[in-house]
Amino acid sequence: MGRIGKEIAHAGKYAHAVATVSVRDEATELLQGLLRANTVNPPGNETLAAELLRAYLEDAGVECELYAKIPERANLVARLPGRGGPTLALISHTDTVRADPEEWSLDPWSGELRDGEIWGRGALDMKSHVAAAAVAVATLAREGFEPAGDVIFVASADEEVGEDFGLSWLCANHPDAIRADYCVNEGGGDRLVINGRPAYLCGTAEKMSSPFVLRVHGRSGHASMPGIADNALVRAARLIQRLADYKPKRRELPEAAAFLQLVGTTDPSELDQPLRAVVEPMLSHAISPTIIEASKQTNVIPALCTVVCDCRLLPGETQAEAEAEIRAVLGEENYSFDWVEGVGGTASPLDTPLWRAIESFVDEMEPGAALAPIVNAGFTDSHFMRQAFGTVCYGFFPMRAMESEVAAALIHSADERIPVDDLELGTRFLMHVARTLGE
Repeated sequence: MGRIGKEIAHAGKYAHAVATVSVRDEATELLQGLLRANTVNPPGNETLAAELLRAYLEDAGVECELYAKIPERANLVARLPGRGGPTLALISHTDTVRADPEEWSLDPWSGELRDGEIWGRGALDMKSHVAAAAVAVATLAREGFEPAGDVIFVASADEEVGEDFGLSWLCANHPDAIRADYCVNEGGGDRLVINGRPAYLCGTAEKMSSPFVLRVHGRSGHASMPGIADNALVRAARLIQRLADYKPKRRELPEAAAFLQLVGTTDPSELDQPLRAVVEPMLSHAISPTIIEASKQTNVIPALCTVVCDCRLLPGETQAEAEAEIRAVLGEENYSFDWVEGVGGTASPLDTPLWRAIESFVDEMEPGAALAPIVNAGFTDSHFMRQAFGTVCYGFFPMRAMESEVAAALIHSADERIPVDDLELGTRFLMHVARTLGE
């Protein structure tokens, strides 16, 4: 039996016994199976995870379909039929980044349960969310739950690289399979303490990925006589320093205004580092020079130096507006400026039934805790749902057992793991949202 076949057999054998186990145990075992399926992207091989999920969900009586641009990279879409009301999508991705086994304390694809934590690449980003959503949907199906509108579970491919095998491809090629009014995704759920009050972060918007390239021009010459040339690398160094010293114009979006009101200040410098790290990206665009290339020879002064900069724009901010501001900072040097792409930069309103459903869960979980909207500095698949369908998308997967700073350090790093307590909490949260919106 092949590897996929073994995973399917395991899922089927387990699903027949779910009546005797808890949601906690069920989510744990499913996550372990997903972690053992190596879906590092590239190459992805997400069909391993999609087939495992399909076998598990179909045993619970859930309708499933696989959609794939190529056979090895399948996306799973499962559905609980509703009564024609507003639809809810629980979206997730099954691919992961690479892992170097030599850096890990355990095999990155072991799925080992140790001291109440499940270890493996993708345990936090985001196979735990995948497993939780699948168990939530399967549990509701076994209960005979009939929601007001369809509940759709999407486990997509290719989020980490984005070569159009995953959610972007589904939106363009199978829109009716995933179209939804509301959506829950990754991008929030961290717990912070603000002025003595616990608060859970909810990603309601995200910045646009807008990298750009500076091509700095000079005049080549022999490196032994620097005075006869105009070193493009030295020119580029001056521009890089100006970018490092640059303080972008502040803008205040609704998410930032609500968060600053919660923390009780309009000056991020007054905050401690964890809060400042959340607030500052919400107030302006961000630029990080990341790649530089100049001469190919030690003894040749370069006439051209190329600098690639990661740039993240706020929702609603255009590249033309940002470019004018950046050029003013760079000054009249001899360079060209070109945008590489512009993807993302979308937001959802805050006053919605989905917001209130999440808020009610937070209140039940930890009375007195706040739900705080944030603009995510990074990019998620929520953008594609907002752009294609106008879906209200929030990023939320609550975590209490593991501190947010610890989780942030483990994502895309060695020894990635999630406490079983947080896996169970996330599963119960997704069930709560489906029930609340589906009443």
